[in-house]
Amino acid sequence: MKVKYVAEPFRIKMVEPIKMLTREEREARIAEAKYNPFNLRAEDVYIDLLTDSGTNAMSEDQWAGVIKGDEAYAGGKSYYKLLDAVKDIFGYKYAQPVHQGRAAEKVLFQLLLGEGKYSISNMHFDTTRAHVELSGARAIDCVVPEAADPSLRVPFKGNMDTERLQKLIEKYGADKIGVVVMTITNNSAGGQPVSIANMKETSEICKKHNIKLCIDAARFAENAYFIKRREPGYENKSVKEIIKEIFSYADMFTMSAKKDAIVNMGGLIGIKEDENLFSLCKGRTISFEGFITYGGLSGRDLESLAIGLYEGIDEDYLKYRAGQMEYLAARLDEAGVAYQAPVGGHGVFVDAKSMLPHIPYYEFPGHALAIELYKEAGIRTCDIGSFMLGNDPDTGKQLEANFEFTRLAIARRVYTQAHIDIMADALISIKEKADTVKGYKITWEPPILRHFQASLEPIK
Repeated sequence: MKVKYVAEPFRIKMVEPIKMLTREEREARIAEAKYNPFNLRAEDVYIDLLTDSGTNAMSEDQWAGVIKGDEAYAGGKSYYKLLDAVKDIFGYKYAQPVHQGRAAEKVLFQLLLGEGKYSISNMHFDTTRAHVELSGARAIDCVVPEAADPSLRVPFKGNMDTERLQKLIEKYGADKIGVVVMTITNNSAGGQPVSIANMKETSEICKKHNIKLCIDAARFAENAYFIKRREPGYENKSVKEIIKEIFSYADMFTMSAKKDAIVNMGGLIGIKEDENLFSLCKGRTISFEGFITYGGLSGRDLESLAIGLYEGIDEDYLKYRAGQMEYLAARLDEAGVAYQAPVGGHGVFVDAKSMLPHIPYYEFPGHALAIELYKEAGIRTCDIGSFMLGNDPDTGKQLEANFEFTRLAIARRVYTQAHIDIMADALISIKEKADTVKGYKITWEPPILRHFQASLEPIK
C-alpha cells in the first residue's frame, strides 16, 4: 500500500540556499576528502544526511528565546527554566546541562565505570562505547535477536534481550556491571524503539542486582510516539505521559539534546533522586564544562533547549516526523531496496549487506554505499556497521558488526518531500548497478572513534 506523505505542520519562513555539484566535481571532492564523508565541506553537499544531531531547524519561539537568553555566569533564569522543563517532562529531581551528549557521558560514566567493569546496553552508540572504553571498562551489546534480521517486521526491535542480560550479570557478577544503558530509540539497531514492557523488565532485573539503569535519551520523544502507536494499552496515553513512565524505571539519563529537543547544541544529565551522584556530577561539570548553571552552554542555548523539549513532544510534529520516514521506506519497498524494517524514527537504515553482498564486512559495505550516494546525488550519509564499530580494544582486530547499514539520518523540520524523492531515486539507481560498487580499505586511522577521521581508498 502506498504511503501518503504527511504534510508539514509548519510554514517555512527562512531558507538556506543549497546547490548540486556536477558528478565530476563530486567525484573529485570525495577523493580529496580521502573517501570519508566527514571530511567533505558542507557547501559541497546537496542533501546532508550525515546526522540528525544539531542539524535541525529551530522554531520562531526558539529563535525568540535566543534573544531572551540570560547570559549570567551563575544562576541565570534560562537555567531555571530548563530545570523546570526537565522536572515537568521527565519527573527527575536533578538535572545538569552540558554542551552535548558525549559530554554527559564523559561526566557521568567515569563515576560508574573503570578497569574490570562492564557496561551492558541494548546497543551502545559510537561515543557511548568510546566513553565506556576510555574509562577502562568494556561494552557489551545485548539487543534482542529479532534486530539481526532487517526484513523482520516486529514492533520493538530495539529492546534489551533480558534473558541474555540476566545471564551476563550471572557470568560477570553484579558487582562488575557498572551500569546498564537503555538506548531509546536504539540507534545502532536502525532507530528501533524500546517498549514500556521491556523497559520495566530491564529495570526489575537491575533493581534485583542493585545495578544502576541509565537511559541514553537522545531520541526519547520518537520512542514514546512509537509506544503510543504500537504498544497495547498506550494508544490513549499522551506522549508526555508515556515519557514520564519510561523514565520512572531508570535511575538516570544522558541526553544529546541536539536530536529530539531540536536544538543545534546542548545536552543533559538527569538524576532521578541520588543526591550524592548528582553532587559528583556537578563537580565534574565544573572541571570539564563550566559552572553548573550553564554547563558549557550560553544562556540562549539553555533557553532554546527548554522550549525545544516541549516542541519535540508535540504529537502533530511527531506524526509528521515519523511520516517522513514511512514515506521514504514505502518508496524503497516499491523498488525492493532492503532496510531495517519497520522503519525507525530518525532515519532509514539501508541494508548495505543486502544491496552489496559481494563486499565483505572488512571492506565496509555500509561505507561503500555512503560514498556512492554522494557521487550519485550529492547526498552525504554515513556507515553504521563494521567501519564505525572499529577494532577490538584488546586484540586490535577488525570487529564484524551485527549490521552493515548506511544511515540516512533526516534532520528535523529541514527537508521536503521533493528532497526525500531524490534520496529514494538515488538509492534505486545505485541498486541497479550495485555489482559495480567496490569496497574500501583504511589507509590511516586514529586509535578511537576512527570513522570521524580515518582516510580510505577504494579497493582496486
